[in-house]
Amino acid sequence: MVKGFEMKKLLAGTGLALVAGSANAVLVTTDITAAISDASAAIAVVGLAVLVMIVGAKVFKWVRRAL
Repeated sequence: MVKGFEMKKLLAGTGLALVAGSANAVLVTTDITAAISDASAAIAVVGLAVLVMIVGAKVFKWVRRAL
């Protein structure tokens, strides 16, 4: 069983290892931005379809209530 002081050393060592590992990581954002740009057209189409459905349902209810 790990005692209090030994647990603190273990946690400190783990934290330092995580920081040292992430300091050397390089994040390339060009692939991410390209994927978002490619998906934006599909997202716009889905959003427009949802908006048309909502407006269509509302107009249908208005016409039905008027009759």
